[in-house]
Amino acid sequence: MSSPTDSRTALRVCPLCEATCGLTLTIESGRVTRARGDRDDVFSQGFICPKGASFGALDSDPDRLRTPLVRRDGELREASWAEAFDAVAAGIRGTVERYGANSVGVVLGNPNVHTVAGALYPTVLLGGLGTRSIFSASTVDQMPKHVSSGLLYGDANAIPVPDLDRTDHLLLIGANPLESNGSLCTAPDFPGKLKALKARGGTLTVIDPRRTRTAKLADRHIAIRPGTDALLLAAMAYVLFDEHLVDLGELAPHVVGVDELAASVRDFTPEAVSEACDVDADTIRTLARELAAAPTAAVYGRIGSCTVPHGTLASWLVDILDILTGNLDRPGGALFPQAATDRTPRPAGPSHGFSLGRWRSRVGQHPEAKGELPLSALAEEIDTATDPQGAEGEPIRALIAVAANPVLSAPDGNRLDKALDSLDFMVSVDPYLNETSRHADVVLPPPPPSQSPHHDFALNTLAVRNQVRYNRPAVPLEPGRMAETEILARLVLAATGMHGADPAAVDAMVIDQTLGKSVKEAHSPVHGRDPQELAKSLDGDTGPERRLDLMLRLGPYGDGFGVRPDGLTLTKLLAHPHGIDLGPLQSRLPQPLKTRSGQIELLPQPIADDLPRLRQALRERPAGIVLIGRRHLRSNNSWMHNVPALTGGTNRCTLHIHPEDAARLGVEDGAPVRIKGAGGEVVAPAEITDVVRRGVVSLPHGWGHDRPGTRLGHASVDPGVNVNQLLDGSLLDPLSGNAVLNGVPIDLAPAGTTL
Repeated sequence: MSSPTDSRTALRVCPLCEATCGLTLTIESGRVTRARGDRDDVFSQGFICPKGASFGALDSDPDRLRTPLVRRDGELREASWAEAFDAVAAGIRGTVERYGANSVGVVLGNPNVHTVAGALYPTVLLGGLGTRSIFSASTVDQMPKHVSSGLLYGDANAIPVPDLDRTDHLLLIGANPLESNGSLCTAPDFPGKLKALKARGGTLTVIDPRRTRTAKLADRHIAIRPGTDALLLAAMAYVLFDEHLVDLGELAPHVVGVDELAASVRDFTPEAVSEACDVDADTIRTLARELAAAPTAAVYGRIGSCTVPHGTLASWLVDILDILTGNLDRPGGALFPQAATDRTPRPAGPSHGFSLGRWRSRVGQHPEAKGELPLSALAEEIDTATDPQGAEGEPIRALIAVAANPVLSAPDGNRLDKALDSLDFMVSVDPYLNETSRHADVVLPPPPPSQSPHHDFALNTLAVRNQVRYNRPAVPLEPGRMAETEILARLVLAATGMHGADPAAVDAMVIDQTLGKSVKEAHSPVHGRDPQELAKSLDGDTGPERRLDLMLRLGPYGDGFGVRPDGLTLTKLLAHPHGIDLGPLQSRLPQPLKTRSGQIELLPQPIADDLPRLRQALRERPAGIVLIGRRHLRSNNSWMHNVPALTGGTNRCTLHIHPEDAARLGVEDGAPVRIKGAGGEVVAPAEITDVVRRGVVSLPHGWGHDRPGTRLGHASVDPGVNVNQLLDGSLLDPLSGNAVLNGVPIDLAPAGTTL
């Protein structure tokens, strides 16, 4: 038997961004002391970025909480797990019984997509609670893409991704994958894939107000005016119709609404949009012609084109351009990934479709999208006692926050900060006492990543190559720790009236429900079989592993519980520690379509109804300077600033401002600048640079670690400012409820002067 001081290695997929790179960890005395790329990983093949290399430092951060905290006499104090869950059960169930299910809000943060627990338990929690007060990071990020996919394809999670390894022409809009590592497009070594595209003679075009690292690599960079992405894309669609460049190819039988679409973009000529976008009309025509002429091509839009006033229209038009050029669902274009844990593929044909606005928020009457309300509305749902329009309903009185820090990620953090302080009860699942969790009555800290299993349930549905990987914990749980899966299972029980039951009952319930439904589905490989016998045959050391085995066996590559002997199971996956390659993306239409017509519906009614608002934008011009965000390779939102290796250098919270704007406003390099928006003002040091176009300034997202009561020793030394404090939460994309974070008007002046 090895002694605790022996050095060994373990494999682990990195959970620190969407690239999902394979790592080889060196473990000494129970601690991760080194992380390097796993050259045998079937997907990443050895690629690693600074975040992955810092895995050990983040994993052993001394500020990570190790025991639960429970508020007593106004102070958070260490408590036992039993005391913590007793408090959760009393706080949440008491609220539900007194005020109803909707009085309990749930906020889900970005890190949930990077963990097994975050993938498996929140849906069970929401179903058990029955609340409609659901919020997530999606509505300050990618909700427009979910909505546009839902409207086009009938499934909000059917998001096509660019076939990076085979495309001849890639157009990126509002995306900076050299620093984000990609998003809604899971691709290890995105930079290498872009360089390979150029090396094989392909073309890379980047549309972005900043000359980002990605833009510097491009063959053509278009410095568009922020917030006008949908106008430019609509003009490109116009050109395709006007110059008879539309060629649906093999998509033709699967598409409806071509003529209606052509009529809908008739007003968006290149000449009409040119001034608003600040892009020459001839350039717009060239972009459309090159896209149509390329042997294969893909358009990819990300957060910069989502967090704008017309985010859903821009996301819709990204796919429209792929469709009109015949590049959707073909190799080298944009394809629908097929994850190993996807549900058993159903037969193609008409389905239930996708609906918006099935209910509305109590105060602002915001329509739900994908079952969620806008995160921007969370504060008003807490602090507004009576709906000003007289509608019935209770405010949110209790909150469950799972891996979420909305005080920094949502607009107007100051208002939300006060609102959280007014709650009757709050529980936060978080490894840190941060700007949000400091308000909780109970904090439940998950263990570090090395002590947790890993499988990318969500991100593999967006991967540029089909593959499957699973890691058991690299390091055993420390004494006193509780597995994150058990924490969330116990949270489900405590919040839904089953406090004290065996947490394994949650997994058993899900397995029973899944198999009970599957045996009744004619297209399922287990149709007509005994669900109890199937459950007995599942492999895995834990309930979560048994659920993973279930999903693999019922999935598109699975063994179907013996129906396909060569198919996937957990046992087979464990025998391949570097993962199993399932091959390049394939054409899949019409199977992914779940619209009521069974076809791609090019001009859904909600889109048509929103186009007049885009036509109005043809006449709008910003009067002064507008604000945009920015990413950094060593950051991921707000949750990595406490790691010294990932801050400093170029990863600083500075205001990028163009030299001509700086000279006009009297701003000096390095000097403090006051920035004022509708939600408040902040002061940040100026960084004069021509990487931003004139009339545009940029502040990074996720900073502002200066609030009292947190335990973020390193982050608080250089806290930066919260860019979202400049927003008051009133600017939303109406279709998706997504916050408008880019192209926002602001005022600025040297610190000490009056605005």
